[in-house]
Amino acid sequence: MTANTQETNIQELKLVWMEEAIRLATNSVTNGGGPFGALVAKDGEVVAIGNNMVTATLDPTAHAEVSAMRAACKELATFSLEGCVLVTSCEPCPMCLSSALWARFDRIIYAADRHDAAVAGFDDRKFYDLFEKKPASMWPMPVERLDLPNRTAPFDAWLAKSDRIDY
Repeated sequence: MTANTQETNIQELKLVWMEEAIRLATNSVTNGGGPFGALVAKDGEVVAIGNNMVTATLDPTAHAEVSAMRAACKELATFSLEGCVLVTSCEPCPMCLSSALWARFDRIIYAADRHDAAVAGFDDRKFYDLFEKKPASMWPMPVERLDLPNRTAPFDAWLAKSDRIDY
């Protein structure tokens, strides 16, 4: 396999994974969770998924990324997710980003960003500001955004949900 073919396969996997994360987030809204979805992949395969269950479980740490990490650690029987990729429907909040750093992910990929989340009522920008001291280029892992046209679909579903619990 040539380097160009391998890179094409990696890009295709990223898109497939991101579409799945967005689907998980959108379905989460329908099923009583928040509009966030995440998955953990290793060696080209999805090993775990998660969605936001903060209000459903009354757990402020039950973010999609944390849920996916917990499931991946159980599935892989390890606390280190080195060699894995975290794919999430939205830019990880500072808590999730810190958790991903502790988990030792090789890479994080996200679609919607903090500004998209703020439009839907999830304005964590003040928390991000606390962590903006070091530019992303100096972080120990790459954090990459995939700007998909449907990146805000989970938030659109959330805003359309009349019985949502705002937080």
